[in-house]
Amino acid sequence: MEQQEDATGAARTAGGTSDGRTGGAGRSTTDAVVAVRAPARAPARASVREPARGPVPGGADGADAPQGAEARPDADAAGTPSEELSPDPGLLRLARWFAEADPGTADDLCAASFGLYPARHFGAPAEPSAVDPAAGGPPGAEVSWWHGPTAHTPAPLRTREPRTAPGLRRARRDAAALPVVLSGAKPGRPGRHRRPERARGAAAVVPQDRSAATTAAERRIAARLLLAHPLVTASGPHADGFPLIRRHRDWLTERFDTLLGYPLVVGPWHARLHKAGPGPGAVRRLEHPATGAPFTPGGYARLALALALLVDAPEQLPLGRLLAAMDAADPAPAESDPAPAESADLAMALAVLADWQVLADLPADLPAGLADASGVLTVDRELARAVPVGPPALADDAADLVRRAAEAEPGTAVRRRLAETPAVLAADLPEDQRAWLRDHRHSGPAALADFLGLEAEQRAEGVALLDPAEELTDLALSGAGTAAQAALLLVERLVEEVRPLPGETTGADVPVPDALIDGVLGDIADEYGLPAGWHRDYLADRTALRRDALDLLHRMGLITTRPAGRLLRAPAARYAPAPDLLPAPGTGRHSRRDPDITIPAPTSPRAGQRA
Repeated sequence: MEQQEDATGAARTAGGTSDGRTGGAGRSTTDAVVAVRAPARAPARASVREPARGPVPGGADGADAPQGAEARPDADAAGTPSEELSPDPGLLRLARWFAEADPGTADDLCAASFGLYPARHFGAPAEPSAVDPAAGGPPGAEVSWWHGPTAHTPAPLRTREPRTAPGLRRARRDAAALPVVLSGAKPGRPGRHRRPERARGAAAVVPQDRSAATTAAERRIAARLLLAHPLVTASGPHADGFPLIRRHRDWLTERFDTLLGYPLVVGPWHARLHKAGPGPGAVRRLEHPATGAPFTPGGYARLALALALLVDAPEQLPLGRLLAAMDAADPAPAESDPAPAESADLAMALAVLADWQVLADLPADLPAGLADASGVLTVDRELARAVPVGPPALADDAADLVRRAAEAEPGTAVRRRLAETPAVLAADLPEDQRAWLRDHRHSGPAALADFLGLEAEQRAEGVALLDPAEELTDLALSGAGTAAQAALLLVERLVEEVRPLPGETTGADVPVPDALIDGVLGDIADEYGLPAGWHRDYLADRTALRRDALDLLHRMGLITTRPAGRLLRAPAARYAPAPDLLPAPGTGRHSRRDPDITIPAPTSPRAGQRA
C-alpha cells in the first residue's frame, strides 16, 4: 500500500470497499487500508454521511450476502454537475509518460504501474521416464533443453475447441481425494495440477484427513486464481473463487508476501494482489477484453487519465462530464476534433475499466456512445483506487518507474520470474540472482510448485514451472486459432533446422535467419493451411501470419530479438520432435545400413556380375 500512496499522494484512511457492481464508496468499514487523495488537494465539497453500519456479515468465508445496500444515498453531493472533477496528480503524470513512450516501454510501464498482468506458463511436461534417474534416465538439471526429452505432440491438422476466456477456468477437483470443495464451482473432471493430493507412479493415496486435504486444495485454487487474476471481485466473472480467498486470506497473505513479496489486500467485496513490475522487456501488454487488440501508448494514456479522474469521482457520473474532464486534464490536448485513432484509444480504455468493474452502465455501442456522450456511468471508486500499484511520485521518468517496480532481493526476484514467466534461463539473470538460483536449484522451484500446484522442469540452461492443466496462463502455444497452430509448427521445424549438435558451445540461444523463417512458414502454410481449415485472411496475407506467429513465440519466450537478429531460445526445443543423435542410415555400399530396410536385388546383368 505504500506504493499506492506514492502514486496518488494519498493519506492512509480506513475506507469502504466495493462490491464491484454498483459503486459503493464508504459502504462498510474494514480493516483494509485504502489510499485516497489528501483532502487539501480537492476543492471544498459538501459531504454526505452514510448511516453507521455493523460488521460485514458472512464471517471469514463471506458466505452471506452483504446487507445495507438500500441505505446508500441516491446522490453524492460531492459530485454535483456544477463542480469540476479534480484529477489525481500522480496518475496525471503517469498519463503523460504513457503518451510519450514507445510501444514496448508503454507495455512495461503498464505492467509496472498497474500490476494486473496474469501468470504465463508452459503446459505439457516432458516424458517423465527420460528425466527420472530412478527410471534409468539422466538427471534433468544436467540435460540441455536442446537435446533433452520433449513434450512434442504432432500438431498438424489437429482441432481444438477455443477456450471461452483466458486464464483460470472453474475449479476442478480430484473426485477420489477431494469430494467436496466449498468454492461455488461446478463439478468437473479431475484436475491434473493438484500435485499434493495425487501420488505419482503407484496408486494414488487417499488422505486420511479429508478436511486437511480440502483446505490444501482450496488454498491452492485461491492462490492460482489470484496469480491469474490479481483483482477479483465478489460479483465478477471469478466470484466462485472469492469466498475461498476470503476464507484463507491470512494464509494467502503470508505466503504471497514470503515467497513473492506481493501484498494482498482482501476486503468484503474485492481482493487485490499487488504484483510488482516484471521489469523491462517482459512482453506483457494490455489488450481489449473483447477483441484482443493490443493497447497503444495513446490507449494507455487515456486509461491513466480516466483513472486520475475516477479515483475521486461521484458514484453516478454523466459520460459527457467525464469526457469533458478528460479533455480538460489531458496533458497533450488535441488541437482539433479527435482523430479516429484517439477515439478508438478512448473506447479501449473505457472497455478495460468496465472489464475491471471500475465502470458500469457503459453504452452498448461504445464508439457511437462516445460520439453521443449521453448516459450516466456508475463508478466504483474503491476499485479505481485499487488499480494503481506503481510509485510514479518516486520515479524520475517511465524507465525509472519500470526499474524501481522490479527491484527486489535476489531470491524474491527469481521466484517472481518462476511464478510469472514460462522459463527462467540463468543467462538472463544478473550475477546475484544467478548465484541464488544455482544455490537453490531444487528448493526454490519446489516451494512455488507446491504453493501453486505446478511441476518443475530442470534443465542445464534454467528452470520452468509447468502447468499441465493450462489454466495458470494467459497464452497457450498449443492453442486454437491459425496463428497459434502456425507458431507451433514453425518452432518445431526451426528447432530441427538449427538445433546445435551435442558438445557445441552455443548457450541458450541460436541465431535463426529471417530467410529460414520465411521459407519454413511458407512451406507450412502450403502444406497445412487449407486442410487444417486455417483462416483465409492469413493464407492470403503471409506477412500477417508471420507477424502474429512470431509475436506469440516471442511472448512465450521461445524467440527473442537482439540487435544482431532473431535468436531461437533453448526451451523451444521442448516442442520439437526428439533429436536423432545417430547418423542417418544410407544406401551406398559404404553406408551404415538400417536392418529394417531391404535393398532390392539388382536387375541389370552387368550389375549382377559386379555383385
